[in-house]
Amino acid sequence: MQSAGYRKVVLGLSGGVDSAVVAVLCQQALGSQNVQCVFLPDTTTPSLDRKHVTVLIKKFHLRCREIEITPLVETFQTSMNHLKKLTLANIKPRVRMIYLYEYANETRSLVCGTSNKSEILVGYFTKYGDGGVDFQPLGDLYKTQVYQLATYLKVPRPLIRKPPTAGLWQGQTDEKELRMSYATLDKILYGLELKLETKEIQRRAGVTKAQVERIRLMRKTSQHKRRSPLIPKIGIRTPGLDWRSPVQEG
Repeated sequence: MQSAGYRKVVLGLSGGVDSAVVAVLCQQALGSQNVQCVFLPDTTTPSLDRKHVTVLIKKFHLRCREIEITPLVETFQTSMNHLKKLTLANIKPRVRMIYLYEYANETRSLVCGTSNKSEILVGYFTKYGDGGVDFQPLGDLYKTQVYQLATYLKVPRPLIRKPPTAGLWQGQTDEKELRMSYATLDKILYGLELKLETKEIQRRAGVTKAQVERIRLMRKTSQHKRRSPLIPKIGIRTPGLDWRSPVQEG
């Protein structure tokens, strides 16, 4: 943050465990006056998430404002006929990204992301939506580790226990879309991180070869979400490839 010349951050508070952990960590690191949370609900936001946002704000005395994004989402929906379910769902996090950066621009703040390592590794996020941030505090923590950290930080138990969801449509949950629990996903991803053979991952995680290969494929096909846009190499040093200066100091 110092290298960018900023002292404040803004983040989207969803009512889920990831954003709760990030909000508390930022508050502890930067002080309440430098952390602004924004709750950005729409018509498919679960009522339980609304309740848990209020619970979290009260317990940790977080600064939070609420902006209903339904009018803007409906504008997109009206102007673009016959949107597929997933297309419409991805508009929502992109609208939220616009609001967060509007606030960041107005207040000289950085946008803090709330995605975890599990989501990032399999591309379970919206490009230029919840993936459009300046930094990711949980980006190297698997979802199961986030649960452990949430317990340590004394995040209210109901937030930790409820099924994780982005609330992009009625009844949507992360694990239903991923077709496995985060506990299983993390075991597979950790095996891939250690570069274990497929059979060894199967043995340790108690999964099938098909499950390992599906996650491996998700890793491969979502690469474009985790990197800067590819640039054909023409010069001596190329941005994002072999010219990454200035080198971070400190």
